[in-house]
Amino acid sequence: MGPFCHAAEHALWLHVPGVARYLIRDGRELTYAPETGADEGSVRVFMLGSCIGALLLQRQQMVLHGNAFEVGDRCVICVGSSGAGKSTLAARMLQRGHRIIADDVCAIDPQGRAVPGMPRLKLWQETARRLGIDIAGLQRIRPSIAKFDLPIGDAFRTDPASIAAIYILKPWNRDHFAIDEIKGIEKFQALRANSYRYRFLKGMDLGPWHLQQCSALAGTVPLAQISRPRVGFDIDGLADFILTDLSGRGGAG
Repeated sequence: MGPFCHAAEHALWLHVPGVARYLIRDGRELTYAPETGADEGSVRVFMLGSCIGALLLQRQQMVLHGNAFEVGDRCVICVGSSGAGKSTLAARMLQRGHRIIADDVCAIDPQGRAVPGMPRLKLWQETARRLGIDIAGLQRIRPSIAKFDLPIGDAFRTDPASIAAIYILKPWNRDHFAIDEIKGIEKFQALRANSYRYRFLKGMDLGPWHLQQCSALAGTVPLAQISRPRVGFDIDGLADFILTDLSGRGGAG
C-alpha cells in the first residue's frame, strides 16, 4: 500500500511522519506511538479519522466519506470531494435545528443505518465566519491549520438512523441548483468512489465484502448528485433544495 501504510486481513499499520505510528487490529484495538515533538491535536486528528475508519472497516461497517444529519426520524448523508460544502451544509443544518449524526467518517451498520460518530463538527475558519460561528475558545484540529473543532453537545443524535437519501454535492459554474438521479451500475460506482479510505479496504482484503455492501445500499437508498453554484455559496438555498427534494421522496418524516 505504500511506505507509510501496510495492511493485512485483520490489521493496519499507519505512519504519519512527524506525528505518530498507529496500529489498528481486529476492529477492537488501536495503539499508537507519538513521534518526538508531535502535538496532541495532530495525533488526535489522525486517530479519529483514518484510524477509526480502519477500525470500523475491520468491524465490517461500510464507511462513507461524508456528513450525516437528521431530518425527521431519518437522516441524510452528503458526500463529495473536498470543498463541495459537506461540513458547511451540516453546520447550517445544525443551526436550523437538525441533529448531527456523523462528520467526515460516516459509518453504516449491517441494517443500512447511519451510525453516530463523534459529537463535533470540523469547520474551516472561513466557514465559521460565513455562518456567524464564534471560533474564540475553539480548538484547532492541528496547530498549523485554520480548521476548528465545534462541539455540538445535545444537538448530536446518539442512536442509528435509517437513511432517507444520499446526496453527492458538486460545485459547478452555473447560477442555479440542479439534481441528477443516479441509477443502476452508476449507484455502485458512486458509492465506491465516496467510500472512506478505499485503499484500506483493498489492503485488508475487504474488497468482496465492500462490493456486497455497496450493492445492498444501492438497492435500498436513493442516490442523487446535487450541483450547486460555485460562486456565492448559497448555503440556505442548498439546504432548502435538499429538504424540498427529500419531502418529494416522502423522506422528511
